[in-house]
Amino acid sequence: MSNDLLLSPYSRGRLNLPNRLVMAPMTRYRAAADGTPLPIVAEHYAQRASAGLIISEGIYPDRRGQSGWRLPGLTDAAHVAGWRRVTDAVHARGGRIWAQLMHGGRNGHPLAGLAGALPIAPSAVPAAASVHLPDGTKAAPVLPRVMSERDIADTVAAYATSARLAIDAGFDGVELHGANNYLIHQFLADNTNLRTDDYGGGPEGRARFPLEVTSAVAGAIGADRTAIRLSPGNPQFGITEADPGPVYRPLVDRLDHLGLAYLHLTDGDDYPALADLRPRWHGTLIANVGENRDQTTRDAGEQTLRSGLADLVSYGRAFLANPDLPARFAVRAPLNPIDQAHLYTPGPRGYLDYPTLVSAAAPSSPAPPARRAG
Repeated sequence: MSNDLLLSPYSRGRLNLPNRLVMAPMTRYRAAADGTPLPIVAEHYAQRASAGLIISEGIYPDRRGQSGWRLPGLTDAAHVAGWRRVTDAVHARGGRIWAQLMHGGRNGHPLAGLAGALPIAPSAVPAAASVHLPDGTKAAPVLPRVMSERDIADTVAAYATSARLAIDAGFDGVELHGANNYLIHQFLADNTNLRTDDYGGGPEGRARFPLEVTSAVAGAIGADRTAIRLSPGNPQFGITEADPGPVYRPLVDRLDHLGLAYLHLTDGDDYPALADLRPRWHGTLIANVGENRDQTTRDAGEQTLRSGLADLVSYGRAFLANPDLPARFAVRAPLNPIDQAHLYTPGPRGYLDYPTLVSAAAPSSPAPPARRAG
């Protein structure tokens, strides 16, 4: 048997996991036009059910939070039915799956969302990235509409409603996306939150919206089924956080008192989030150490666990190309390369066709005997 911590079980609260490898949330654009996950999504996640925990791709909790065409949602009965097929498929293979709720905030476009309206954000600061449109093209960012206090209250309520729908759809819990330039992160960051009211200014104001959302979701489905992902200092998509510590330390202190299932924390080169914030967090901590870096290796994950900085490690690119990642790590097998050309295409190529160790070793079917002429 392996002595690797990565392959050892982990149990705390609702988390009863056969190993410590977490499939990180990753956008793949495999939803129907109305935001319902396509049938192939169920098989994709079921193929990866050997992960200790799967966190779904980002799912919008409100039509106004849809950041791109063919991103999935959790706002109505059709969405619930679509995701129920996914969760049933994962559970049938012995897996565990949590929904990540991802509000785009400033990331969006009137032509790319079902709401057909300008995206909303803490401040009128456009996104730095283009947006996928229904015709296959990409649109330049638009100036978002500044959220009023009524908008903020409505959005907090939408998160709570969507979290309830996630549980109805069979998800084992809900992770809030507070990282990577999405709405919660926009409230925390220097250059996307220019507000002077109670939702801006210093660390307390910047943390108010993240805390309201987290508390509302925990109240709706239970703190033990609620989690949050943060990426302090992550510069993706034009985000600026010159000095993350004074903002995130009091935020993590307050989140710690809520009794959440876990904190999912992205480490960075400029700000060592794991080292700075782990002492303030007393629950389960999932570390992501590959964001903006080379793909996380087996040894890097093992080292992170042995350092005591995390209880679990999330893998993104490695899980995309290797449905049986825990089995490959167990025998130190080589990893499949990613099919970059089909990351965001709507079909099964680059999505369902990655070989496992078992499928690669299976003998091919013998060719049928040649027919004799005559």
